[in-house]
Amino acid sequence: MTQEPIVLQNLTKDYGKGFRAVDDLSLTVMPGSFVGFLGPNGAGKTTTIKMLTNLLTVTSGHAYLNGIDVSSNPKGALGGVGAVVETPEFYPFLTPNETLEYLGAIRGMPKADVRKRSKEVLELVKMTEWSNVRIGKFSKGMKQRIALAQALLHEPTIVLLDEPTSGLDPRGMVEVREVLKELKKLHYTVFMSSHLLNEVQEVCSEAALIDHGKLMAYDSVSNLSTKIDSKKLEVRIADQVRGDAMDKLREFQGVRLLNIVNEQQFFIDFSGDEQAQADLLLKIQGLGYRVVSFKESGVALENLYMSLIKSSR
Repeated sequence: MTQEPIVLQNLTKDYGKGFRAVDDLSLTVMPGSFVGFLGPNGAGKTTTIKMLTNLLTVTSGHAYLNGIDVSSNPKGALGGVGAVVETPEFYPFLTPNETLEYLGAIRGMPKADVRKRSKEVLELVKMTEWSNVRIGKFSKGMKQRIALAQALLHEPTIVLLDEPTSGLDPRGMVEVREVLKELKKLHYTVFMSSHLLNEVQEVCSEAALIDHGKLMAYDSVSNLSTKIDSKKLEVRIADQVRGDAMDKLREFQGVRLLNIVNEQQFFIDFSGDEQAQADLLLKIQGLGYRVVSFKESGVALENLYMSLIKSSR
């Protein structure tokens, strides 16, 4: 069987009354990749990760981790895997050091290895100064960093993360993303679900886009970002929007849709390269408008994702 870290072959999960949460999903994750598994709430992301970690049974298809079928040999498949699935909770009266010692013992790790790795992973997640403080005093973001530490304790080859920044405040999100960037530098193979497009674009090397359980696109983030042929442009002007000028603007080549927000701001759905965008700016100025700002709105992956959803429905 193939030895790529993660292989999904026609993976499907059905629930009662004909509801299909994951629909014939196939993809392969190469060693050292940091894949963002991207989709809105209810797209099938958590269901997929739960099948990968054997928390849910597979209806049909196969999930392989390091070449081992998760369904037929879960212990063998998950031995080299670290995971954070949904919202992690810890015993509040234990410290991070005590928690890692406890979890290391469950994994059968020698005490000396647990002590060594605990120091390393707590340093990686920037929790060293809190290593002997009871977890009950921690913020949600701090608990999430401890969750990442326990996932890395046994030096896994694969790390599975289910929306690791979900529910965090802005500071917590930044702190966890910094840890994720460190994982990327250390060349772990990471498969991370997220519904935050900017997070995937910032952290991941590849992205798999899913909707209603179906895979819509899977490629490097850079390649996916160049596939979208329509961009959303935000334009702010120092003058007032005039109906006659807007009518002329709608007729310009590449302008697909015009949305007027207020008297001094409007959005343009525009199809064209950078040269065409530059020409569009000149045309807007030619209509007599003094342009304060002219920029792309949102991220490239967001634009691609929305266009794929529209075309699939």
